Amino acid sequence: MALTPSTMLSLGTPLPQALLERERNRGALEEVVGRLPAAAALAGRPVLVLFLSCHCPFVKHIEAEITRLQKDLGDQAVLLGIASNSLRTHPQDGPDGMAAQAASSGWTFPYLLDRDQAVARAFQAACTPDPFLFDRAHRLAYRGQLDPSRPSNDLPCDGRDLRAALAAVLADQPVSEPQIASIGCNIKWHPGAAPAWAR
Repeated sequence: MALTPSTMLSLGTPLPQALLERERNRGALEEVVGRLPAAAALAGRPVLVLFLSCHCPFVKHIEAEITRLQKDLGDQAVLLGIASNSLRTHPQDGPDGMAAQAASSGWTFPYLLDRDQAVARAFQAACTPDPFLFDRAHRLAYRGQLDPSRPSNDLPCDGRDLRAALAAVLADQPVSEPQIASIGCNIKWHPGAAPAWAR
């Protein structure tokens, strides 16, 4: 396990077209749980994208909070989970593991497999978990930790940082800064294919 921070993609970055292109050209993003919403269903709605994995202890640490977040958000925003780890090196992070993780956690939001890692590259995702919150205009408003809790500390896992950002976005207000990078396991890139920011 390599402890890795988020790349902190620039605020204001548009929702990467790679995600929407996958909606038009289904196949590269495999729908393991739920369906990827059509582009029209995203219009005017905040979008929260979470890069996740099945085996990562940092993701396991926040699974219950993601479940609570899903319930509290309802239909106020679109929540998407994406798994981008290489299945060549980590087959446990594939469809069977994802489906089992979602079932045990009660996740019903779309949980999608990024087999070719093109979506992770478009987001400059670096770790799991790695949250990206886009406002109603689909501009990046928050990228950072859920909260200060970690598997190795005794702080409560309550998603306070991400929840504050969501509250601001839902109220059409700017998100407070500074934003603190998410920390987790590095995304497991296909052998020899790590992008520059991951080397």
